[in-house]
Amino acid sequence: MSLKHLFLGFLSVLCVFQAHGQKVLTIKEAEQIALSNYGSIKAKASQLNASKAYLTETKTEYLPDVTLSAQQDYGTINGQNGPLYSYRGLTVASSGPALPNQNWNAAFGALYLANVNWDFFAFGRSREKVKVQKSIVSLDENDLAQEQFQHRIRVASTYLNLLAAQQLARAEQDNLSRSIDLQKVVIARVRNGLNPGVDSSLANAEVSSAHISLTNAEQTVQDQSNQLAQYLGIPPQNFLLDSAFVSQAPANADRQPALNPDDHPLLKYYRNRIGVSDEQAKYYSTFSYPTFSLFGVYQGRGSGFGSNYLTDQNAYTGSYGSGVDPTRYNYLFGIGMTWNITNPFRVHYQVKSQKFTSEQYRNEYDLIGQQLHDQQVLAESRIASALKNYREVPVEVKAATDAYNQKYALYKNGLANIVDFTQALYALNRAEIDKDIASNNVWQALLYKAAGTGDFGIFINNF
Repeated sequence: MSLKHLFLGFLSVLCVFQAHGQKVLTIKEAEQIALSNYGSIKAKASQLNASKAYLTETKTEYLPDVTLSAQQDYGTINGQNGPLYSYRGLTVASSGPALPNQNWNAAFGALYLANVNWDFFAFGRSREKVKVQKSIVSLDENDLAQEQFQHRIRVASTYLNLLAAQQLARAEQDNLSRSIDLQKVVIARVRNGLNPGVDSSLANAEVSSAHISLTNAEQTVQDQSNQLAQYLGIPPQNFLLDSAFVSQAPANADRQPALNPDDHPLLKYYRNRIGVSDEQAKYYSTFSYPTFSLFGVYQGRGSGFGSNYLTDQNAYTGSYGSGVDPTRYNYLFGIGMTWNITNPFRVHYQVKSQKFTSEQYRNEYDLIGQQLHDQQVLAESRIASALKNYREVPVEVKAATDAYNQKYALYKNGLANIVDFTQALYALNRAEIDKDIASNNVWQALLYKAAGTGDFGIFINNF
């Protein structure tokens, strides 16, 4: 994540609140803040950058190895006739005449060389490795895209849940206010002997029940507010949200997605998993074949021992300059082939295993595709049901309000008992709750459809 993006994300968080009052946090602002701040999105973006960097490194692996080496030594050169095995290089490579006795004549020596090794042909091994890494980059790109899509769905769903919880808390507050009004009327009538004393007990119970319902609703608001803050990547706080989601239904709830079903971010991610596995199988298969290499060495060597040292063991010098000055040069170049002939037996099963992994990914891809298709079908049903309730709820609210007003008037004049009035109070509270969540449920159903189709635009652009 660049410094510029972090700065913009920080500004977007600050813009949520104004200096002299709380600003409405719109759902689009919430989405932008979440995409800038959420940890899993940052992590997947970093993973993508790592994959891109490794792709660049992979492309350079086809280049030949070019090694420069220089060493200057001081030591003896006693030689001995006989076989010698240098196990893992744990012995010296002194060269000199095989003299009958040990001596400790020592002089400087030096070795300078340039070495080139190039595996120029390995039946497409380097090319296949690059393809594997390219497919991994594509996989990480789609992983980031699907994580962003999924997080947008999570943020929108939590936003709607919090808004519904806030509306329910307001409804419970209104119910508490009505219960308190009822309590005042009942107490006055009981004191005047117009109603039995049990009515005041029922009124007190109703007020206590309303308090409990309000407390539970406020706790739900806090829970949802905390969840939204987590998704936005900011400290927990109270949010003022856009009330359009509870005051109106989507402009076009039947809007069809503009995205091809196969381009769903989640399906693209699962499809890329198959691609990576298939490319890895091709890459592994190249290890069955030999590797052809070009190599070349140019070497310069210096020594403090003279050419007649075999016959005259005094023909050496301890001079550093004479010992490290190269006096003999050699070059070597050629072509070679290396092939572990048992590799095909091992690689065969490695490729076979990878193909089974690809088949596993295809099965998971088919499962996700079926689940998303079923989700789309269910979403259409949810939208239809939510729209029916949205159109029906005004009738319920009006009828409940009329009944409440009627029973309230009757009770105040001693023409109705408290049980009848309490039933009207329940009916009004339930109707107001239905009204507050009816529109929200349509938006939730539309969001569910957006999640199933992969087109977030049918939700966010439907105002």
